[in-house]
Amino acid sequence: MRLVVVGGGIAGLTAAWTAAGAGVDVVLLEAAPTVGGKLKVAELAGVPVDIGAEAVLTVRPEGVALLEGAGLAGERIAPLTTSARVRAGGRSHALPARTMMGIPGDVEAVRESGVLSDAGLAALAAEPELPPLPPSTDDVAVGALVRSRMGDEVADRLVEPLLGGVYAGRADDLSLRATIPALAARLAGGGSLLDTARALAGGTGTRAPSAGSIFTTLRGGLGRLPTTLAATGSFAVRTSTTVRAIRRIPTGFAVECGAVPVAEQLEADAVVVAVPASKAARLLQGIAPVAAAELGGIDSASMAVLSFAFTGVALPEGSGLLVGAGERLAVKAVTLSSQKWPIESGGLTLLRASVGRAGEALALQMDDAELLTLARRELRALLGITAEPVDSLVTRWGGGLPQYGVGHVERVERIRSSVAEVPGLAVCGAAYDGVGIPACIASAQAAVARVLRAEPARGQ
Repeated sequence: MRLVVVGGGIAGLTAAWTAAGAGVDVVLLEAAPTVGGKLKVAELAGVPVDIGAEAVLTVRPEGVALLEGAGLAGERIAPLTTSARVRAGGRSHALPARTMMGIPGDVEAVRESGVLSDAGLAALAAEPELPPLPPSTDDVAVGALVRSRMGDEVADRLVEPLLGGVYAGRADDLSLRATIPALAARLAGGGSLLDTARALAGGTGTRAPSAGSIFTTLRGGLGRLPTTLAATGSFAVRTSTTVRAIRRIPTGFAVECGAVPVAEQLEADAVVVAVPASKAARLLQGIAPVAAAELGGIDSASMAVLSFAFTGVALPEGSGLLVGAGERLAVKAVTLSSQKWPIESGGLTLLRASVGRAGEALALQMDDAELLTLARRELRALLGITAEPVDSLVTRWGGGLPQYGVGHVERVERIRSSVAEVPGLAVCGAAYDGVGIPACIASAQAAVARVLRAEPARGQ
């Protein structure tokens, strides 16, 4: 079998690496000059830092297993702290223990944090006294559910910064079933939102259990993983190669790529499409039109990561700061990188700020210098940093994060059903079952399993 993988992000690389391990002849095609997608390392004041995804969640096995399989187990490092704070009501507060994407499961922990006003805390505490949620399997927006049960403050000061931070989206638009599936499954039986969140988040009490081991990264940056996979030589990698079309032919598939007007055609028995939803929609129009139409309906959000290096700067304790809705700031989150990770920074203080989310493109229209100036002004208010950075970087991720709107799970089912009608074809990536690295890896492994099970594709 010959497999062509379209897309060289972590999903595409995982698909290629997994298939090659099963003895498949694999060619990976990537439009960019380098592989890795949103896993990328750059130098900041001479120190390698991640300018995209920076951590792997360890409570799922796929990410850690891939690091080990790639021979990087000895390069793993754990965070020094995962104690984050949230900015709400013009002040910074400790992030309450036992929340699910910001949905509280412990009233006392929220009270201790001080993140809610007295009225907001009263609304939260009274939630179990409301008429219980009726049994239902219908999908809802997370924000709408939280507002109706716990009030606007919980939605704006806790759920929006946490959930919105992960998806660069709006809690009022994001699907409960797609973003917090465990909670959605429990709530299908009805009941109290607070009680259900408590049961899933670890019971009651006012002290959070240690969470220091739930994330991991690599010494020198998580962006080392893609280059390590590509460097194994177990599959062919072609960068700066844009795929323009995928067609069925009598022997399987023809993948058209390269420069116009003299495009190259690669023939394959199977194809895994591992690109963002909008690009996948264009490529699948001729072979899986229903899937293409559904993929075209998935919105995306753009964002930028602004990286800074300082000398002689004192930071507040903790791993970072999330910014609540209503704070009227462009910066949505700050990671105190040299405080969160055991980075060999040569005495420098390193941090990164995230700007942009769905529906907020104004700041991203600034040029790099303007954006850095804006972020520095806000960092002064958020962290008290007045010093000039010794180095800074702006990394833009245009359309980088898919938005899981209400009904997303059902949409993905329709996409996969359509793709399943084409033997030898599969899709994977962040557009489907989760934007985290383990979810993307699992998606890629499932895609390879599908094309290896399928009968060789033959043209229609």
